[in-house]
Amino acid sequence: MKLAGKTAIITGGGRDIGRACAVKLASEGANVAVNYFASSAGADETVAEITAVGGKAIAVQGDLNNPADVDSLVVRTMEAFGSIDVLVNNAGGLIARKTIAEMPLEHWQAVMDLNLTSTFLMVRACLQHMKTGTIVNLASQAGRDGGGPGAVAYATAKGAVMTMTRGLAKELGPQIRVNALCPGMIDTDFHNIHTADAARRGFEAAAPVRRQGVPEDAANLVLFLACADSAFLTGTNIDINGGMLFS
Repeated sequence: MKLAGKTAIITGGGRDIGRACAVKLASEGANVAVNYFASSAGADETVAEITAVGGKAIAVQGDLNNPADVDSLVVRTMEAFGSIDVLVNNAGGLIARKTIAEMPLEHWQAVMDLNLTSTFLMVRACLQHMKTGTIVNLASQAGRDGGGPGAVAYATAKGAVMTMTRGLAKELGPQIRVNALCPGMIDTDFHNIHTADAARRGFEAAAPVRRQGVPEDAANLVLFLACADSAFLTGTNIDINGGMLFS
């Protein structure tokens, strides 16, 4: 039990990578607060899966661009479990593919808020209670290579998350370690919505591992970064993309 007695907040924990992270960390003993925005059914199912095997979890709805909702998530976690030891900033998304030439300012700001501002607000709120522990951010391969067509805003936001990870590691160490992972092609709703099937089949043919990733692949890395197994790592942005990009 690598996280026995610890409490973790997973943002965007109702589906895909977030849900896999919640289940994985709970399986290693963590109490888990599952944040969600719209995926209420998924969040409830995640909590039910955790509690069915003896774990402890709560689901908390909240818009992470709203400071009041962020504060409510933190307060409810403290009320339920008494501490915050791990923060997984998983909430984020592309929203839509738009070139810069066609992009309204509102879209740019929405992508920045969803991926970057939410991370800032969550970190700031949790630091009121987290004196030691770990923060794991979800960046993206797009932050390394600029992303696919129409993803400049998303790639820029994720690149900023990577830089924020480095800065936070310096600011919060040694008591709190901060790392990020940079997922590539993971089989999630993100790619179901935004990536053509032909591109995904092409990835599978070209990737050294000959498959797309699955949410559990990312969750395994999140667990490693969240627990003492990675005690000498901070400020890292770790690639997890099946060998399609080496940095």
